Amino acid sequence: MSGRAPVTLDDIRSARARIASGIMRTPCPESRPLSELTGARIFCKLDLLQRTGSFKERGARNALLLLDEPQRRRGVIAASAGNHALGLAYHGGLLGIPVTVVMPRFAPLVKLATCRRLGAHVILEGDTFADAREAAAGLATRDGLELIHGFDDPRVIAGQGTMALEILEEVPEADVLVVPTGGAGLLAGVGLAAKALRPEIRIAAAEPAAAPTFSASLAAGRPVAVPIRPTLADGLAVGRVGEVSFPLAARVVDRVVTVGEESLALAVVRLLELEKLVVEGAAASALAALLGEGGVEFAGLTVVLLLCGGNIDLTILDRVIDHGLAADGRRWRFTTRISDRPGGIARLTAAIAATGASVREIVHDRAFAGPDVFSTGVEVTVETADRAHVALLVERLEAEGFAVTPSLRPLADG
Repeated sequence: MSGRAPVTLDDIRSARARIASGIMRTPCPESRPLSELTGARIFCKLDLLQRTGSFKERGARNALLLLDEPQRRRGVIAASAGNHALGLAYHGGLLGIPVTVVMPRFAPLVKLATCRRLGAHVILEGDTFADAREAAAGLATRDGLELIHGFDDPRVIAGQGTMALEILEEVPEADVLVVPTGGAGLLAGVGLAAKALRPEIRIAAAEPAAAPTFSASLAAGRPVAVPIRPTLADGLAVGRVGEVSFPLAARVVDRVVTVGEESLALAVVRLLELEKLVVEGAAASALAALLGEGGVEFAGLTVVLLLCGGNIDLTILDRVIDHGLAADGRRWRFTTRISDRPGGIARLTAAIAATGASVREIVHDRAFAGPDVFSTGVEVTVETADRAHVALLVERLEAEGFAVTPSLRPLADG
């Protein structure tokens, strides 16, 4: 139809019926701990409970079910190093549709192995994701495979939008939906459905400061490429928003909150500690958007966080937790000088213990500690309750004559 939008509410409703037999209707419970933390009434849409750990299954299954029979026999291809690949591989296996996934050579080994275990043919090509995309496009043309884009395909966008239908049935009074945003496919689908059903609802996009692709495109009025830096929210780290998804998302978004790495790590820790949920950095961006000054405007409102992925790399989880604890003032590191004679270290640890802090590690530096051979530099890592506790510890150490230099200071960002 001339002038028809590439995705409509009817498309999203049809997608919901189409994918229902293979997609879990995930819960959206209220979180009292997060509500107390943020000052808003918080609900969490737990799409990380899908079989492969993310919302990407919705769009993948919808796209696969819309293929005609000849295309189903030939199969599909996608460039992805993450959740889109997992969703396609899983549902392709369920539906008997061959799936080829092109990943860059740096792709996480666990996701590569999981895609193969789910039955996908995995090709490693190039050093960057752009190389993988180019290879996938070439193979699609050469072999007659249907190319299914992870966020810039109307079929995928419609599938992702089904999450909004579930949310508004469970939390009809929601004032705000906070949507993790990279390529804007999820934002477009969820925002379109939510605004069509409740025009007054607010849609907030959470994007990483290391990959501010959506906000840059909003400022330019069109999709633009931006340089991206390494980020914990790797699932959102795309260099350019989609040509299809961007205009749809731009019409429905009310607010963009850019979150930094400290906030992302802290959000992962908060969700693990308060909700017993292991989330990946991309999903944690929804909570990160409400931490600190960025969330002040949401105080007193009913807010739904789209916790849409749980596939964090376990090899870095301990580092993320350490980083989050440091950002929260619960792990702190400083350097000082102590006497290099018997009792010097005992005097320092006694001062630390007197404040209730716990010593995690002490590292001596005799060789580069200066000309005084009767004293030594030490770097001390301690566990503390919060930032106020850190301040109390510094005060006690300085009163005891120790000159304290923080070597790992929790950073406030947003």
